[in-house]
Amino acid sequence: MALLYWFESIRTPVLDRVMLLLTCLGEETLFMAAALFVFWCRDKRRGYYLLSVGFAGTLINQWLKIVCRVPRPWVRDPDFTIVESAQAGAGGYSFPSGHTQSAAGWMGGLARGSRTWGARIFWLVLLLLVAVSRMYLGVHTPADVGVSLVVAAALVFLMYPLIDSTLWFPNRMYLVIGVLMALSFAFVGFVELYPFPADIDSANLAAAVGNAYKMAGAVTGILVVYAFDSKMLQFSTRAPWWGQAVKLAGGLVFVVAVKTLLKAPLLTLCGGHPAADAIRYLVIVLAAGCVWPMTFPFFERYAR
Repeated sequence: MALLYWFESIRTPVLDRVMLLLTCLGEETLFMAAALFVFWCRDKRRGYYLLSVGFAGTLINQWLKIVCRVPRPWVRDPDFTIVESAQAGAGGYSFPSGHTQSAAGWMGGLARGSRTWGARIFWLVLLLLVAVSRMYLGVHTPADVGVSLVVAAALVFLMYPLIDSTLWFPNRMYLVIGVLMALSFAFVGFVELYPFPADIDSANLAAAVGNAYKMAGAVTGILVVYAFDSKMLQFSTRAPWWGQAVKLAGGLVFVVAVKTLLKAPLLTLCGGHPAADAIRYLVIVLAAGCVWPMTFPFFERYAR
């Protein structure tokens, strides 16, 4: 807490706004935008790499949160204050940091795949600034962000050669997806069956259950996308610059629309059960990996 109190002592309105902008880089939307840009517009294999690092990191992060159940810094020390505007995005337990995990996953993955040291240093500095922003804002401790950085670094370096080898051994991707599916369904079983203590925070438990179902649906979707693209679709990432811009902007609007519009109907259909989240995230991934890429031959024609 000593470091957090030091950050509290140097806060200014301008620095608060800068740190709030930096911390947004660790949100789910930015991770998905970065991964989908690579997947749609650059290199599918690198896209699968970023998605695998991100999904594995999220699974480990959420599992640790609900197992360790560490309260947020301002709960542990009532005398400590946080930047109020940051509290809305700081739900759930504190350890480890989800924003840091997400940012370190996709930025670390981009750094690992970069060909120049300048690009690598840029991404590494940026992800470290996201970690610092979480402590500056008062929503995480050094232990929270430190463990997330270690987990993300391990996944970035372990996943890279494995996903890279799928260029010569495509079926290895099924092994990666299979492990992710096993972890995600095991997480669902854990949050549903584990005898949590009666005094556990119900909102945090509900968030863990929802995240478990979301991950199960998303990873299942990745399996379908990989099989469908490998056997049938085989979409190309080639397009002129304007085509890449349309692919990215239009695809993100399409995916966000699917994510938003399906939420209420599926919750009603499933009677409020979190299985609705599994179905919704399955459909989101299918929309991003199967449906939207069907438009890509139009852009590829102009690239030729």
